[in-house]
Amino acid sequence: MPYLTAANDIKALIAKFSQAKILWVDTEIADYKSNPRLSLIQVLADSTDSTGDATFLLDVLDKSELAKHFINQIMVNPNIEKVLHNASYDIRFLGNDDAQNVTCTLKMARKIPTYILPLPNRQLKTLIETLCGIAYVDKTEQSGDWAKRPLTQKQLEYAKMDAVYLAGVHRRLLEILAQCYPEPATENLAALGEKYQEIESQWKPLDSEIAEVKERIKAGMLAQKLKDSSYFELSSSITMKVDFLTLAKLTQTEGIELNFPVTLTKEIQKQLGELIAAPSLEVEEIASWRLNSNLQQRRKSTKKIAPEPESEDLTALGKRYQEILPEWKLLDSEVEHLKERIKKAMLVQNKINTPDFKLSSSSILKVDFARLAKLALSVGVELDFMVTLTQYIQKRLGEAINKIDVQIEYITSWRMTAKTVEDEDEEIPF
Repeated sequence: MPYLTAANDIKALIAKFSQAKILWVDTEIADYKSNPRLSLIQVLADSTDSTGDATFLLDVLDKSELAKHFINQIMVNPNIEKVLHNASYDIRFLGNDDAQNVTCTLKMARKIPTYILPLPNRQLKTLIETLCGIAYVDKTEQSGDWAKRPLTQKQLEYAKMDAVYLAGVHRRLLEILAQCYPEPATENLAALGEKYQEIESQWKPLDSEIAEVKERIKAGMLAQKLKDSSYFELSSSITMKVDFLTLAKLTQTEGIELNFPVTLTKEIQKQLGELIAAPSLEVEEIASWRLNSNLQQRRKSTKKIAPEPESEDLTALGKRYQEILPEWKLLDSEVEHLKERIKKAMLVQNKINTPDFKLSSSSILKVDFARLAKLALSVGVELDFMVTLTQYIQKRLGEAINKIDVQIEYITSWRMTAKTVEDEDEEIPF
């Protein structure tokens, strides 16, 4: 476990690692709540190491030039695969959008259906203990003081083993994913179809009930003016919308260029008419395939007459939701997994129909807002549709948004979140 603090030693190691094909990388962050900054960069090039002796610890606390050198030589290099867990967090300190060829084991784990990997979350600790056969992994040092020097021996031991565990988890995830997604060309569509129909017959009643219970809970909480119950929380968000021509005229007047895709719905295409073929629009056509089951199962409706939202028993509904959720999650993940495999296999095997399924294609047309706005204003075509003012648009408009001379449409939506479902995101290094 070489622990490097000297700039020359760290630069020499970075030069050596710049020739590697794959590296397992981890970081420790100092003062992550108040003033987050890099403390350590852990790098492992030998995935067979189980002791941590091959892990290199680069002390870069308050040494921005060394961190930048690591980013430029390693993170930005597209020829080196960098494996990290919860990579979106680490790359905030390691190059952000400039980082290339990054593999995230958190994303890999999420690709594995719940019924195959039924875990409460996809945190690294959980994956280590489940996939690597380690009974208990002590992560208490993760929240330790990484801004203090010297680092303790316990911190160094913890840091070196995280890279080892990461490599082990990565190896096991690759094995499981290979089993989850066989080659589409060799898939047995008849067997997959039979399995799908079997699972779907169990899933459909639960899926229907889950949707009904959630809708009743949401309606009940709104009617009873509750944002918090024993099982759920309600949060609201506001969407701002303005008509296209108002936004187009504003951007032209203020000299603001907005670049974001606009979907050309059937109605917009009708309004554009022959102008849709204008070369300046550079219309992009995006094709997609949809899988449909040929077998329509008959079943009795499970829909019950629900009481008025004001009198709903939210506790009883919450209990019922928690009762059926585990089985539904397993079946739902298997249904989605089978559908994905079947769709890929039918496409690769050039089969639009099987006894169980059929594939249908559709396409959507997209065009850049700035191009559409320029064309519409130049020829005077009255395009009548609403544009959602995303955070990007609001930021680009800045103070000019106050000059919109028509009323902005505000749409409030409510989102219900189950309290007892563990959050799988790891936005902080826990």
